Amino acid sequence: MSVDAATVIADGRAVLGIELGSTRIKACLIGPDAAVLATGSHEWENRFVDRRWTYGLDEVWSGLQAAYTDLVSDASGRHDAALASVSAIGVSAMMHGYLAFDADGELLVPFRTWRNTSTGPAAEALTTSFGVNIPLRWSIAHLYQAVLDGEEHVPAIASVTTLAGYVHEKLTGRRVLGVGDASGMFPIDPSTRDYDADLLGRFDALAADTALPGPVRSLLPDVLVAGESAGGLTEAGARLLDPSGALRPGAVAAPPEGDAGTGMVATRAVVPRTGNVSAGTSIFAMVVLERPLAGLHHELDVVTTPAGDPVAMVHCNNGASELAAWVGLFRRFADAAGRPVDADTAFDVLLREALEGDADAGGLLAYNHLAGEPIAGLSEGRPLLVRSPDSPFTLANVIRAQLYGVYGTLALGMRVLAEEDVALDRMYAHGGMFRTAGVAQRFLAAALDAPVAVAGTASEGGAWGMAVLAAFAAHRAAAHTSAAPAAGAAASGADLDDYLLESVFASTTFDTADPEPADVAGFAAWLDRYRAGLAVESAAVDAL
Repeated sequence: MSVDAATVIADGRAVLGIELGSTRIKACLIGPDAAVLATGSHEWENRFVDRRWTYGLDEVWSGLQAAYTDLVSDASGRHDAALASVSAIGVSAMMHGYLAFDADGELLVPFRTWRNTSTGPAAEALTTSFGVNIPLRWSIAHLYQAVLDGEEHVPAIASVTTLAGYVHEKLTGRRVLGVGDASGMFPIDPSTRDYDADLLGRFDALAADTALPGPVRSLLPDVLVAGESAGGLTEAGARLLDPSGALRPGAVAAPPEGDAGTGMVATRAVVPRTGNVSAGTSIFAMVVLERPLAGLHHELDVVTTPAGDPVAMVHCNNGASELAAWVGLFRRFADAAGRPVDADTAFDVLLREALEGDADAGGLLAYNHLAGEPIAGLSEGRPLLVRSPDSPFTLANVIRAQLYGVYGTLALGMRVLAEEDVALDRMYAHGGMFRTAGVAQRFLAAALDAPVAVAGTASEGGAWGMAVLAAFAAHRAAAHTSAAPAAGAAASGADLDDYLLESVFASTTFDTADPEPADVAGFAAWLDRYRAGLAVESAAVDAL
C-alpha cells in the first residue's frame, strides 16, 4: 500500500478522468504528479439499428456507473482508501456524431455516432459552401442531413451536442464543450477559438426556409479552451455517477473534450510540429499546424487542440477491431487445443510473429473495413484478406498484413499531408495495441516514414489524458484565485505544453522507433497494392 496515494485519495486531492470510447468506458484516477492511482472500465459495443450505428443513453449511464464502481474498487484494493471526493473531474468521449434534444432535454432520435456514413449530400453541400472540408461524421453534417431529409424531429430541435457534452451537462448543469470537441461539430476560427462566425452565417443562409428552428449558433454548446472553468460536479451529477451516494459534489470540472484531444494531451502533442496517432476502434492522426493548409482535401479535416490551435486530422473509421477479431480467432484455437491464453499473451505472441514476415507481407492484403471508410471511398465496409496464388501464406505474413491493414487508410491520408509539406519534429502513438513493445510502433514508423515515440502511459489513453486536462483546469483555477487575472483569460497551446512538460512529463521516458529502410520500402510496396486492391473491397461491398 502506498501511504501517500491513500492520503491523496482520502483527502479528496485526486483527479478523475473519464472517457467513453467505442468499445470501453474507462475511468482513471491520478495524483498530483499525474501518476495513475486507480483505474476502472466497462465494456460496451455500438449496435447497428435501422442502418445506423448507435448506443442507448441508458447504456451510457449504466456503463459510466460500472466503470466508476470498478475504479472505486481498484482504489480500495491498491491503497486501502475509500474514494469519497475528487478535486477535479473531466469527461471525454468519441467525437462527432449527433445528439439532438428538445426544449425539455428529451432525446429526439437515437444517438448517431461518428461511424455513420449516411450524410454524403449534406457534407458535400457544406464543403462547397464553406470552402473547408466537412467530413461525413461531423455533427453539422448530421444536422444538415436531417434538415435535407425533412426528418420529423427537426422543428423540435433545441440543442445539439456530442456525447462528451451530453454527459458533462448532466454532471455539471453546463452546456459547454472543449474547443477540440467543438471543432468536430462546426469549424472553429483560430483567431477567436470559437465557431467561425462567417460560416455560421453561411449555414443559416443554406438552412433558411427550412424547418430548422432559429440560427444554428443557438443550437450549439458554448466553446471553452483547456484550463477554463466548465462548472463543477453537482449533487445530481454525483448521484448519476455514483448512485451509492458516497461521492460528494464540488469537484472543478474541465471542459469536456473529444478523444482526439485527450490523445494529444496523453502524448504531449499540443504545439506546432508535433503530432500523434491514436489507435483503437478507429485510428486517426493529429498534426498541429504551423500554417493553414494550402488546399482543400477530403482526406484531411481541420480541428483543434484542446487549447484551440489548428490541427490537421486524418480520421479513419476503422482501426484495430479487425486485428482484435483475428487474435480472438487464434485464442479460440488455443482454447480448443487445451492451451488457453489470455488476450495480452495472444497479442504479444502474434505481433512478435509478424516481425518474421516479409517486408511487404508477402503480397497479402488485409482490409479492416467493418464500417464505411470515406478516405477510401467506401460507404460500407467488408473485412477482407486477399492474396495471389503465389503469396507466401504464413502466420507471420497474415498478422503483418493485418497490422499493415490497421494503418492502410491512415497512410493514404498522411501521404496527402506530406504533399502539403507539413513538417513534424515528433510523432507519438498511443493505444492498447502499442503495449507489445517494438512491433505496432515499428510498423507505424514504416507507414509514416518518420520516428514514432511511445510513452509508458500510452496504453492508459484518453481517460488519463482527460484526467490531466482536469488537473490543468484545477491548476488554472488555483492560479486565477491567487493572481486574479482578467475574466475569461484562456490558456494557449504553449501554456498547456508548459504545464504538461513541467507537471506531467518531466520524468517520462519515451521509447522511439526510427523507420527501418526495409520496412519503409516494404510498406510502400504493400500500400501501392492496397490502393489498387480497393477495387476489390468496393466490389465486395456491392456484391455482399
